[in-house]
Amino acid sequence: MRPRLGVNIDHIATLRQVRMEIYPDPVHAAVLCELGGADGITVHLREDRRHIQDRDVKILRQILKTRLNLEMAAVKEMVEIALDIRPDSVCLVPEKRAELTTEGGLNVIESQDIIKNVVRSLRNAGIEVSIFIDPDVDQISMAKRCDADAVELHTGKYCSAPDKKHSDFELSRLIDAAKAAYKMGLKVNAGHGLNYRNIFDVAAIPEIEEFNIGHSIVARAVYVGLEKAVREMVELLRYSRGKI
Repeated sequence: MRPRLGVNIDHIATLRQVRMEIYPDPVHAAVLCELGGADGITVHLREDRRHIQDRDVKILRQILKTRLNLEMAAVKEMVEIALDIRPDSVCLVPEKRAELTTEGGLNVIESQDIIKNVVRSLRNAGIEVSIFIDPDVDQISMAKRCDADAVELHTGKYCSAPDKKHSDFELSRLIDAAKAAYKMGLKVNAGHGLNYRNIFDVAAIPEIEEFNIGHSIVARAVYVGLEKAVREMVELLRYSRGKI
């Protein structure tokens, strides 16, 4: 299976919102990502609208040639927006106002009733639903019980591991979680903190279908341009699966 790359363009919008300008335009960025070989575009519409705005999502829905993946909190306002815009997929994520970026996976066990209702509403509208969770089998099992189509494994602890011992441990957790989710019939995605140096071992996990990567690609684009930065990541993913 060829691994897919979803490019998260939130940080393009972050740069725009710093000055409250009309540039750089995340929609323009999305087109360049597609030209670079991205299989889809991911955006997180936060409740505080700190970067991506409603208008961005609406325009992306109209112009993308690939797929639109909308990250969002499992709250009424966001469900209504998703039902109106109809992205190809929604990824339910935890959200805290004070955090710089998503700090961990969604606790599906604690919020199972809310999540199950949200999943039902979205799936009834023909929207594929994934849940962003830590690589924990109990959380994966609950995601399955909530009728999610997929899980996205939080790779943050692996990426921030201080040494090889911790890195190997976190990698083994990801491998076990991916195998468990796959056996349950869930699609398996992964993301958070992945970059051009740490992608290889995670991308080699055969059960993972899609990687959603943002910050490292946008940072690389400062030096080489967005289209090339995306193309380089696509090549690394394929190399990790022996496709090149």
